[in-house]
Amino acid sequence: MNRRESLKALGLLAAGAGVLTTACNGESAKEARIASETSDKLPGVEDWEHERTQKLLEEKFFTDHEMATITVLANIIIPKDDVSGSASEAGVPDFIEFIVKDLPSNKIPMRGGLKWTDVQCQKRYGNAFIKCTKEQQIEFIDEIAYPDKAKPEMQQGVAFFSLMRNLTASGFYTTEMGVKDIGYVGNRPGVWNGVPEDVLKEHGFDLENFFG
Repeated sequence: MNRRESLKALGLLAAGAGVLTTACNGESAKEARIASETSDKLPGVEDWEHERTQKLLEEKFFTDHEMATITVLANIIIPKDDVSGSASEAGVPDFIEFIVKDLPSNKIPMRGGLKWTDVQCQKRYGNAFIKCTKEQQIEFIDEIAYPDKAKPEMQQGVAFFSLMRNLTASGFYTTEMGVKDIGYVGNRPGVWNGVPEDVLKEHGFDLENFFG
């Protein structure tokens, strides 16, 4: 299993709870994404809900540096492969920006985690996370991506990366790209060609004599 598959698997497991925790005032994560990508009022949405959504879209929470860091992290969690694009290509960073404004309880954990990541990388590599080499970034993430293997002093990073992974999975797998990535095709009509001939014969039905 490669890095994308292993992290995606972890992300999908986390997303079971993540989709619920990132729901926006009763909307699903998918509905939250639609709301964040359009200024049109969605069917069934009340005026006050639409106005609130538009207000949130106009606000900016993360700094440019924080958004750049979120983008790198999201792409480490779900990188581009032969099946689909990366998390950032699916619009995950913007989704996360919208979610933390809609659910403010995520603001401090996310901002604190991003700052913690930069501080740790500065101490270790002499650079902020996004300025580290790809090898250094992966080396660092490996220390916080797997809770059971993480050192006690890295637990703050583990909590942050778990939240980041939840948000990334929720954002990516509620896009058209993400749905195609897991091979979901939706409900399709079944095709039935009748009872197989060998089964009919086994139960004493001879089609040639029956129709002859």
